[in-house]
Order: sequence, then C-alpha cells, then structure tokens
Amino acid sequence: MSTAYQIFKYTIFRPLVKFGFKARVEGLENVPRDGGVILASNHIAAMDSIVVPAMVSRPMTFPAKAELFSGNNVGTKIVAWFLKVIKMVPMDRSGGRASADALQSISDVLAEGRVVGIYPEGTRSPDGRLYKGKTGIARIALINGVPILPVGIVGTERVNGPFGIPWVRRPVVAIGQPLSFPQYHGQTNTKVLRYVTEEVMASIQRLTGQTYVDVYATRVKHGDLKDGGSDAFIRPRPGDGQAPEPK
Repeated sequence: MSTAYQIFKYTIFRPLVKFGFKARVEGLENVPRDGGVILASNHIAAMDSIVVPAMVSRPMTFPAKAELFSGNNVGTKIVAWFLKVIKMVPMDRSGGRASADALQSISDVLAEGRVVGIYPEGTRSPDGRLYKGKTGIARIALINGVPILPVGIVGTERVNGPFGIPWVRRPVVAIGQPLSFPQYHGQTNTKVLRYVTEEVMASIQRLTGQTYVDVYATRVKHGDLKDGGSDAFIRPRPGDGQAPEPK
C-alpha cells in the first residue's frame, strides 16, 4: 500500500477514530495476515468508510463511485486527488463493459494480496436495519478464490459533538471468522451466488444483531417501498442456510 495511505491512516484517521471517537475493535485476530481477502460490512453511516479502515490492521481498498475520480471544481478535484493517492478503485456502475472493467480492477487488487472492502447492501441502510445483499460480492470471491471476512459495525451514526461539530461516539467494529467456499470456486450460477451472499449477510447479522429485511435497501430508499411496507419483508435471517449442490 502507498506511503500516502499509511501517512493519512496513522497520523489523521486512526488517532481520530481511536482516541477521538473512542472506537474499539473485536475479533482482530480473525483478519488473515496476508493474501487477498474481501472485507464485507454492513453500512449504516457515512463514517463507516473511515472507522473500519482505521481499526482494521491491514491496509484496505474500497471501490468508490467512478464519478468521484473526476471533477470540474476545486472541491471535486481535491476528492479525486485524495482517492487516487490512497489507491481507491473506481467503480463504474453503468453496466456493460465499463462495469466489467471495474470488476477486473478489483480482481487485480485481490491478486496483489490486498484487502478490498465492500458493502454488500450496495448503499447505506435507510433505517439501521440490515438489507438484502447483492451477489456481486459472491461473484468476485468465487472467481478469485479468496475468503470473505464478515464485519459488523455499530455506533457510527453522526451526533453533535462539541460546538455542534459532527461527531461519532464509541463505535464498535466486530470482525467475524473468514468465510471460504472452495466447493463453489469459479461457479457463478444464480443459486450459488445467492447462497454465498446470504451466508455472508447472516454472519454480519450475527455480529450486529440487526433486524433483517429481505429486500434491497434501494427499494426502500427510492422505490415502491419508500413510503412504507418494508416491515412485511422482515425475516429471522438472510436465506435458509440450505447449500446448493456444487457442480
């Protein structure tokens, strides 16, 4: 990982998170010492992307929206510069060839033996509950043959700090045991991808204790469930735990 990443992490973000926010981490021993790994976390607040990398021992790469890597004004150019300096990966979500290239970029990072952080829900939870995971995380893990490290984060919601400054108080990052699915290596059929994704989400739920809602969060934030009705999709856990037969 770049020197710039280390400088930003250990001189700014980690001191802020550990001593300012008084964050703590559980299960740090579960982080693999080396090799490519996908860190899969729930997503409840914007500060997740600062708190998790600050508390995890290994350097991390988060895919970021491709639009953030370009800009026309000073502010957006600074953001683009910062993301490039700390080696974030641009993620084009427009579909087709562009999205395929973005997934290849993630595979390249994993092949280098690095940690890639992904939010399987695809967006922040609109209400603090855990929502259905998208299967892209399973596809990347199975194609690249890497483990998935489930992480549950709580307490990153913004509060008013001294003098009204936005702040976070005592967040907790809980790291579970790595999940591997060697029996499905290279398989990308729908049943396998959904099963692997649901097992990852179930592991995250065990770490956070969140209520699980079996619909995508975007449907609740912007779709037909925006004005209510998502309670009908509450389930005890993601999926039924029934593993499909390997092919």
